[in-house]
Amino acid sequence: MKIRLANANSHRRFEAAYSMAEALVGVSLMGILFVSLYGGMASGFAVTQVARENLRATQILLERVEGIRLYNWNQLVYSNWVPSTFTNFYYPLTNANESPGIMYVGTMSIQPANLSPSATYADNMREITVTVNWTSAGVPRTRSMKTFVAKNGVQNYVYSSIGY
Repeated sequence: MKIRLANANSHRRFEAAYSMAEALVGVSLMGILFVSLYGGMASGFAVTQVARENLRATQILLERVEGIRLYNWNQLVYSNWVPSTFTNFYYPLTNANESPGIMYVGTMSIQPANLSPSATYADNMREITVTVNWTSAGVPRTRSMKTFVAKNGVQNYVYSSIGY
């Protein structure tokens, strides 16, 4: 029996290598995977940023609505103590040389309560609406919060218990 070693080795050498088509398919699949990975990470960061901006807007709204509880009825209804417009920033506690971030522009309105069905005590209530607007990545965004205040509400108890 005669063995031809030269032919066996040359035949294996051709089988061991990848063809050009296989290499191109592999490289294109890796390219698609990397592009989709980058797109997923970029959209994840964008969603996180929008969620942070919404959270900051909600904090500003809640700060203003909670501050309303400290006013008495006359200050709310018959004076101009409550500002109709205000501004706040994403980073409110920055130094002079740092950027405060996104600017939130807000409005506050105090209107007679529009109760449905109407009640006899509606004249003794006010509806307060706080709205915050900001622009993020060229997209205008807005959040709003409403609350009611009664003439004989919690502010009378706060002031009377403190002794004012």
